[in-house]
Amino acid sequence: MNKEETYQYLRNHGVKFEVSEHQAVFNMGELDSVNLAHPEWDAKNLFIRDDKKRHYYLISVRGDKRVDLKAFRKRYGLRALSFASENDLLTIMGLTPGSVTPLGLLNDADRKVHFYLDAEFAGNLIGVHPNDNTATVWLNADVLVNLIKAHGNDVDIVELNR
Repeated sequence: MNKEETYQYLRNHGVKFEVSEHQAVFNMGELDSVNLAHPEWDAKNLFIRDDKKRHYYLISVRGDKRVDLKAFRKRYGLRALSFASENDLLTIMGLTPGSVTPLGLLNDADRKVHFYLDAEFAGNLIGVHPNDNTATVWLNADVLVNLIKAHGNDVDIVELNR
């Protein structure tokens, strides 16, 4: 799904959302120059894989948080983790670097990616790209989780420390 198809998907599923259009951003540092409606709820998204390239994960956290992958893997009983390749990102979620988003899981036809959402988002807004890094979609995080679960991807809401 491209950006417009993502918006249409959300409308078709009765999802209330708001959009902030902006220049393309490729990392969290570039967001400082962008005017966002709800910057405190913007998500940072990490697409990672295990060392055997058998399991893929998407971790979404508040933008001001860091994720210690070693501690994360130990806490959840996972193998050694590293960032997935651009090719994996394109092949599995149909995304390019800088556009990583939980909405990309809707492109994951094989439901390979396990989604981990920072518990701070539960019951609140979340800002994610609509499969394109020239906009941010603001929607209820619980609604996002339900969309992803309905699609068939595994989802866990987890406590991630600052």
